[in-house]
Amino acid sequence: MINLIIELSAVVLCVEQTRPKFLGLSPEPRRIALPSGPFDPGTDRTLERAVRGWVQTQTGFPLGHVEQLYTFGDQNREIMASSPEDMSQEARIISVGYLALTPKAAKVEAGFEAEWYDWYAHFPWEDHRKGPPALIAKEIAPRLLSWADGDPAHLERARLAFGLDGRAWIEERVLERYELLYEARLVCEAWRDEGSAPEYVLPGLSMVSDHRRILATAISRLRGKLKYRPVLFDLIENEFTLSALQKRAEAILGLPLHKQNFRRALDKSGLVKGTGKLESSTGGRPAELYTFRHELLKQQIVMGVATPARRLSD
Repeated sequence: MINLIIELSAVVLCVEQTRPKFLGLSPEPRRIALPSGPFDPGTDRTLERAVRGWVQTQTGFPLGHVEQLYTFGDQNREIMASSPEDMSQEARIISVGYLALTPKAAKVEAGFEAEWYDWYAHFPWEDHRKGPPALIAKEIAPRLLSWADGDPAHLERARLAFGLDGRAWIEERVLERYELLYEARLVCEAWRDEGSAPEYVLPGLSMVSDHRRILATAISRLRGKLKYRPVLFDLIENEFTLSALQKRAEAILGLPLHKQNFRRALDKSGLVKGTGKLESSTGGRPAELYTFRHELLKQQIVMGVATPARRLSD
């Protein structure tokens, strides 16, 4: 008999200057995990309260606003003994993922093993702020071509996912790209899950279980949501310069943005207002500080921030 266990996982994201990060644990050497724990239907009143409790217990970090991300329940996701005392009882684990945003990487209190990790260390092919990473042309494209072995459907998936052969790079397809690399056995988790020694894996740190897939889902959600909801302002302090706001958006999207177009779009949206104060701590020309117009959240429809990408030749 296989028991069913509900696991709750949290992806807590922030941007520290120009580095997008997530809150993780290190239960194994060089293997990162998301804060997670089982849901106890006998004591936990709600899934959300339970995930908040697990994050607080494991990291000391109190969650603010959270939203349900996705439910992960593939048949081969994880089969384990339901308890060390009864190894004959197997359990199928269903994971419910949650997404939380915070404006800064709060210092982890003493006594907790949590740490803030740069998500591009796990997805190096996703950072295009200085142009497409050489890794795509040198390693990913030829290996996906070999994996496709002439199959038109596989070739088209690779082209659409990674912007090959003149296709556009779509930044929201983080999960699609990771799942394609998993299927092509180009990431460590694919070899680990089939119990084989890896012949080759791409650069990029692996994670326990399918936590890198959950993280990819969260990044995909955030990149897409940035354009239709004002979530960017959940990732920056209450007062900010427009330059700092743009850098936050670029860090999340992994793309360079056109400065003038970004500011015009921001001005048109009416999402921010000047404070009349200046920020001069950088030593350069003083820049005005702005703040998000929180009163707009009371309106039924509040759009996100337009993210006009720029050509690197601009």
